[in-house]
Amino acid sequence: MVACQPTWKFLEFYMAEKKEFLKGKKPVTFLDLFAGAGGISEGFLQAYTRNKYFKFILASDINENCELTHTVRYNYQFGLDTQFLTEDIMSPTFIPHLLEKLNGQQIDVVTGGPSCQSFSLSGRRKRFDKRDNLFLHYLNVIRKLRPKYFVMENVKGLLTKDKGKFKDAILREIRSIIDDSNVPSFILYLNKMLEKSASSFIKNCILSKVKFEVSDDDDAILERDTYFAALDSQFKAITRKIDYRLSKSNINIATIRHGLNLLRRIDELDAISAAIINEKTHADIDNDFFVNGFNSFLSLIDDSSIINTILSAIDTFEDFDKSSNEVVEFREMIKLYSFTLDETFDVIRNYAKSHDSVDELDNHLEAIRLYRVARPIIAHSANYGVPQNRERVLFIGCRKDQPLIEDVPPTVSDEEKVTVYEAIHDLDFIGNGSLETSYGTRRVINECEALIRTREVQGHLSVSSDAHTFAEWSKTGRFGHRFTFSCEPFYVRSMEDLKNNLFCEEAALYNHQTSSQSNDVKQRLAIIAKHGVYDDDCKEELSQLGLDSNKRNYTVLNPKGQSPTVVTMPDDFIHYAAHRAMTVREMARLQSFDDSFVFQGKRQTGGNKRKSEIPQYTLVGNAVPPLMARAIANTILQHIK
Repeated sequence: MVACQPTWKFLEFYMAEKKEFLKGKKPVTFLDLFAGAGGISEGFLQAYTRNKYFKFILASDINENCELTHTVRYNYQFGLDTQFLTEDIMSPTFIPHLLEKLNGQQIDVVTGGPSCQSFSLSGRRKRFDKRDNLFLHYLNVIRKLRPKYFVMENVKGLLTKDKGKFKDAILREIRSIIDDSNVPSFILYLNKMLEKSASSFIKNCILSKVKFEVSDDDDAILERDTYFAALDSQFKAITRKIDYRLSKSNINIATIRHGLNLLRRIDELDAISAAIINEKTHADIDNDFFVNGFNSFLSLIDDSSIINTILSAIDTFEDFDKSSNEVVEFREMIKLYSFTLDETFDVIRNYAKSHDSVDELDNHLEAIRLYRVARPIIAHSANYGVPQNRERVLFIGCRKDQPLIEDVPPTVSDEEKVTVYEAIHDLDFIGNGSLETSYGTRRVINECEALIRTREVQGHLSVSSDAHTFAEWSKTGRFGHRFTFSCEPFYVRSMEDLKNNLFCEEAALYNHQTSSQSNDVKQRLAIIAKHGVYDDDCKEELSQLGLDSNKRNYTVLNPKGQSPTVVTMPDDFIHYAAHRAMTVREMARLQSFDDSFVFQGKRQTGGNKRKSEIPQYTLVGNAVPPLMARAIANTILQHIK
């Protein structure tokens, strides 16, 4: 295949973007973290208003095949100079490398979906999964870049994880991102208010806590030392009132003293935890005799566990006067250490009440909080022209100088939703164990033909000359208003092959390949399709015919409705008419990717390799549907100043 060579990329820079589209419009810059295949990127690049459009600055993911797919799509096909950062967001060098690549460019919008497998309702949840805290690293990027808006998307199951505590933790962390310019006046208020409403110990602890939460690293360390110096001083004052021998030998006193030492070294303990969780993930420790021991140790060195142990020792030690202000306040300030900044504000509110300055506090909090979130938004992909019942939860953070976004309005009504048949009917010409590289003669199902209707690009039914069916939009593409391709779509196996110009033969259709299935498998799928559901009656018939399967679930697609959530396993779905697993291209259609979007690298891999190699099916299944991303992007463009 003769494709655009690497040297063409810079020669054709901007040539792919239509000048008439750019005229009179201002660019809104965005970067996409946890980018995966690029579903969010696709949708944001499609979006525009009369005077605004999105300029794609950078994408990031941990996997090279994500970079390969992005590079081919956006640098080669679209002729953009978008950069890609292939690095773990949890790496201590991630933010420095990100800032280096941005080179001072202002970012208006940040998007990203921290990996959600550890708290997805569709699978087993794992304690101490390294991905559970990825949202904290995502928000660290927000703290550093301070964009006008950010979008954090995830599975709906996040809302109910730990009885809603995980959702609350995310909202508290968002509210804990502060506006540095208003910190000095807030500190002055705290100093004045606490001087009159709290003891000097409480005042010193709260001031130090707030300062080390809002300060840069070096200053934060100094403030944390001040915090622990106050705790030490209070602890010495309390222990001076008990028998000297007890203060030196009692196990409860030793636990308190040593617990405070552990909290001082929480950075070192966090590094140990991260290393253990990483090794636990690499070794796939779960559902075995190792997991409880690993989790017990991780629980032991968690700051909340250390604090609970200290508090238990205080409560157990009989020689303490539990009602004395010194002990009560000591206990409360130890608890304060693990609080988020937002939780600390709740503690401060109690003192503001006694000072009769709650309104003044609220004014300061409104000034100091940099972002607002109206509420978690549940977005249903079928409401945005996607032929799929996929629900995602969106946290749209709005910088305080920007209008609040409370919802992403649907772009289609219930009657206008795209069906499976409309989405993939024209791809139903491929046989068993085949690779098709051009469009063929499709199977016609007469009772479903009326489902093929013409629409605007985002899904509204229309009979205008600019309207097309969903399949036609997929073939012609949804970027005609903005781009002409710098080069035709192409497939390449690896980044190394891309660098060496080893492209595969040019084709009209990509990613449309089926596995070769045995007669037993074909017969099994046909029986499941006949039943329409993989229930007990179906399993009984399969058993009688010796066609049992170890798979827990099969879903027969309903051509007249929307598909269930597209997953990373192709054989979870059975084609409504062909009675086979779905191709990558069919899955991509159900996600609303254009046919010109070529998924690069391996088509599929087995077992744990899917985690590291990210084959095509995984790229498709993990993506945000581009049409849903387009609706989110248009909503932001309509609000952003």
